Amino acid sequence: MDVYYIMNKKVLVGLAGALLSVSLVACGDKTVAVTNGGKITQSEYYSSMKNTSNGKQVLQQMILDKVLNKEYGSKVSSSEVNAQYNQYKSQYGSEFETLLEQQGLTTTSFKNQLKSNLLLKAAVRANISYSTADLKKQFKSYQPKVTVNEILVSDKKTAEKVISELKDGKKFSDLAKKYSKDTSNKNKSGRVTPFDNTDSSIDSAFRKAAYKLSNGEYTKTPVKTQYGYQIIQMVNHPKKGSYSDHINDLKDQIATSKLSDSTTLKSVVTKVLKNGGVEIKDKDLQNILSSYLTSSSSSK
Repeated sequence: MDVYYIMNKKVLVGLAGALLSVSLVACGDKTVAVTNGGKITQSEYYSSMKNTSNGKQVLQQMILDKVLNKEYGSKVSSSEVNAQYNQYKSQYGSEFETLLEQQGLTTTSFKNQLKSNLLLKAAVRANISYSTADLKKQFKSYQPKVTVNEILVSDKKTAEKVISELKDGKKFSDLAKKYSKDTSNKNKSGRVTPFDNTDSSIDSAFRKAAYKLSNGEYTKTPVKTQYGYQIIQMVNHPKKGSYSDHINDLKDQIATSKLSDSTTLKSVVTKVLKNGGVEIKDKDLQNILSSYLTSSSSSK
């Protein structure tokens, strides 16, 4: 499905935003580049970068990542990062490498973004409160992860034709291959990565229509979304179960929702940094965390 989440969205809102492909290098005399007008050293490069907005953002992010990894690294496994990475790779199909390049990302830097977001989510989950009222409210909209197939077409008339052929007994997988405009999954029966009610990468109209389906059922009318018209087939729709069965899931969903709340994020980041033993050794950068710390540490 042609949807964008992390690649088009600043995940760490309120602090440094998306990681950049550049990184501040340690101050030194090692040569970075040579020209016919002279060489550029690490110290010159560092001095130039450190006072730029991008340079400061990168340093802020590096500091936060170090502190988060120390405190919550054990809660974020490499397998979890790889699973998310593979999910995006599968979701975007042949377009994945191009999208990374357009965003100035490599495999490593994108995985670093994913890990940063998971670390921040772990910090948010550990530093917010969950009242029974909050949990029960979340349960009202809760849906377990569902697995669906979809066919994306450009117009309603074509969507209705696909539905008519499904009613005539044609296979969904064959029709996906024949009609779907979604190149990421048309040759995979139109399979969409499993999603729940908090997955903002899925169009809200698509989610709403999908949740109404039982296993094996497909939408009898075209679903209008931001991408065009879609026909959805339910592959696996687990039962919702009872409130007590999903306390951990509900806490996880609340924590996920708080990632888009700048006030909560700033409060959590401030607490994490204050407990992180941060010392800014460069006197020119002593105020780089002033928005989060009441006073900056400095070297003597």
